Amino acid sequence: MDVKKLKRVCVLGSGGWGSVIARIVARNVLCMRRFHPKVTMYVFEEFLDGRKLTEIINKEHENVKYCRGYKFTNNLIALSDPVEAAKYADYIIFVTPHQFVDGLCKLLYGKIKKRAVGVSLIKGFEKKSGGGIDLISHIISKKLAIPCHVLMGANIASEVVAEIKHCTSTLGCKNRKRGEVLKDLFETDHLKISVVADEDTVEICGALKNIVATGVGFVDGLGLDNRMKEAMLRLGFMEMMKFVDLFYPGGRLSTFFESCGIADLIVTSFAGRNRKCAAAFVTSGKTIKELEKEMLNGQMLQGPPTAEEVTFMLRNEKMTDQFPLFTVIDQICRGQKEAKELTKCIEENILKKTYCPKNLKA
Repeated sequence: MDVKKLKRVCVLGSGGWGSVIARIVARNVLCMRRFHPKVTMYVFEEFLDGRKLTEIINKEHENVKYCRGYKFTNNLIALSDPVEAAKYADYIIFVTPHQFVDGLCKLLYGKIKKRAVGVSLIKGFEKKSGGGIDLISHIISKKLAIPCHVLMGANIASEVVAEIKHCTSTLGCKNRKRGEVLKDLFETDHLKISVVADEDTVEICGALKNIVATGVGFVDGLGLDNRMKEAMLRLGFMEMMKFVDLFYPGGRLSTFFESCGIADLIVTSFAGRNRKCAAAFVTSGKTIKELEKEMLNGQMLQGPPTAEEVTFMLRNEKMTDQFPLFTVIDQICRGQKEAKELTKCIEENILKKTYCPKNLKA
């Protein structure tokens, strides 16, 4: 087969999840005839004991900062220049904090293949100047003039890389044929991928569940019982459904029961970094930024900034009263209310009538 015709893959991002996905993709392409064996990975350059992180990855085939103890196959090449990493790629996988997407797209515009395809694994939103928010996949698609699909799911990077069984994820892809190709690119014996066409709902679930997980962390930090945690999850899940129903009509109710929905909400709320840091926020008296630096080894939280982005939109729409849980979590994160106010919010809303979606399809 002509090597020049083989499809190339690039991973933009090398944190915990980015490294795990790059490791999977680099392994998988070696067994797939349609893909070029070389996979590039953009790495934000850091120095560890006087050595460049890209140099360590390329020589030792291990990301010793974010994925220590797990080797990459030799076909994964780390690069510190995102343009160099992505310029020949047919499939560009985005796995950076959502705050960096705009700048990354500006660097890449006009310097990638016109027929490239994006896949976003990024959880979060971006504020619009008019008062609303935009989905990360939409931003990538608009700014780079390429289609962009999404991959979200109930998985923790450390569990996926350790090949613990029954890890799952949901690929949102409207193009059926392309969805089958991407499923093969990401799936392993231990990470199973389901494909749905409901791209927006998949992505929104992936972002909003981090807000709810932050609230669960507050519950833990306050030392409240499991009844309050259950109420927190139930109310949070209802607000997730209501958000899609009101602002993104046309989504499917069934998507909430995929890996990207209720499953991801549960996993993140019990084992994710948003829950962990939110609990410490209550008990330590430190700020979110201080805890991020102390506890996350260079990674970033997504729950607090996503809560701020969502309530920014809700305030402009004059709808904060319809999303009391999202609103109070944002206020607590920003120091406008004490964490104990969450208890009051839960107790005031738990007995209200369960939300019944109006626009979600079966």
